Amino acid sequence: MDLSRRRRALTVAVALLLTAPSAACAQAADPVAGASESVRVDEVKAHLKALARIAEANGGTRAAGTPGYAAARDYLVARLREAGYTPQVQEFSVPYFREDKPAELTRLRPSERSYTPTGTDAGAEGDFTTMTYSGSGDVTARIGAVDADAPADGAASTSGCEPGDFAGFVRGEIALMRRGTCPFQTKAENAQKAGAAAVVIFNDGGEERTEAVAGTLGKPGEITVPVLGASAAVGAELARPGTTARIVTATTSDRRTTWNVLAETARGDADRVVMVGAHFDSVPEGPGINDNASGAAALLEVARHAEGLSVRNRVRFAWWGAEELGLLGSAHYVDALGADELAKVRLYLNHDMIASPNFVYGIYDGDDSDRTGEGPGPEGSARIEQVYADYFDAAGVPHQGSDFSGRSDYGPFIAKGIPAGGLFTGAEGRKTKAEAALFGGTAGRPYDACYHRACDTLDNINDEALAVNLRAMAHATLTFANAPSLPTPVRPTPTTP
Repeated sequence: MDLSRRRRALTVAVALLLTAPSAACAQAADPVAGASESVRVDEVKAHLKALARIAEANGGTRAAGTPGYAAARDYLVARLREAGYTPQVQEFSVPYFREDKPAELTRLRPSERSYTPTGTDAGAEGDFTTMTYSGSGDVTARIGAVDADAPADGAASTSGCEPGDFAGFVRGEIALMRRGTCPFQTKAENAQKAGAAAVVIFNDGGEERTEAVAGTLGKPGEITVPVLGASAAVGAELARPGTTARIVTATTSDRRTTWNVLAETARGDADRVVMVGAHFDSVPEGPGINDNASGAAALLEVARHAEGLSVRNRVRFAWWGAEELGLLGSAHYVDALGADELAKVRLYLNHDMIASPNFVYGIYDGDDSDRTGEGPGPEGSARIEQVYADYFDAAGVPHQGSDFSGRSDYGPFIAKGIPAGGLFTGAEGRKTKAEAALFGGTAGRPYDACYHRACDTLDNINDEALAVNLRAMAHATLTFANAPSLPTPVRPTPTTP
């Protein structure tokens, strides 16, 4: 984008912030358009501040299964009641994992060296991670390499994938394995059964596979020994004969209760439901203000304005729990719907990370016209994309397609054949030169350098992106709330085993 065009886009975004004083006039002429224009960024920012305070008072997090999430749920329910809704709280159980203190990995022999855990601050790349659902322990022992050499033919390693790989392994040693063809859980289970006191799985050293391995061990309680993921370089050092190391982990790994929160308009055809959602949980490492208090707080503001409107179609708002654990809240909701209720849900709009500091304006690519890779969404998704695109075009704001990568709560809806769309300003990926030319910002830097880190605080919010996306959310929601026709989802044909 040339400088003059960039300035025009910024002028439009600033103008959007100043439309509230004329909202009453606009609402009188067109109730839907008036409500879309009158959603207020200052209200969203007030919600963000409240959620930041809740996280700060609860160990710095709003992760599912924590007191911080429960307090955030109560805040959300109270605000919805104030807006005139009768919110529903849907309870479900989730696996929970937390590191109670940073893990330690120290090589003691042949020479002493302490390794650095992957940090929670922006840009901190460490030597190792603690695998999700790792056990706790303080272990000092010799390293026992388990078929850890790189395969001579360049094939993926099978290190630790079979119980027979542990023939000759000495009970009480630390099992060292190379990343490869089988799940981390399988490697850890085989090592534990062979008597390993701890486990280290290191990256295989291939192209873009040198950093510290991050992974999960399946579910809580099955692995009771410490399990770390290490970089390729650390693995090579620990594999030297005669190496002794110390590993310390302190973790909590169990199952806990968490919640979705839902609210719907009193008006509109209950057989034609427009669902609009955002996940409400953070990761354990931080307060999650961009990811995803930004989408959740904006959704609360849109819901506040939608409640009093006369609309054709019922609008159901959803704040999902446990998205960060694998879309568990939205999957639980969709799976719990009976066939008749599922048939009433005509489309789903998702809003996840809408204010990234080095943002792009991404619209989920319903027709797969902008990118290759994941393919289009269910029939009707292209129409959703176009509604968002029309808004951005009318405002003079650039935009681009964002793949349905399966990383957010549209996933369970798409799996049921429900058309989906929404907004996304970028996570840990790096902005390209072309994107920097189009949207501003810095090429080569992450869209959000604080993604899944402790620094995802109020300072991590881009106000321009928040303002533009808030109004795009309101526009799309109210457009479909009043659409005389809605997509008719095509249900996937069940497959027989």
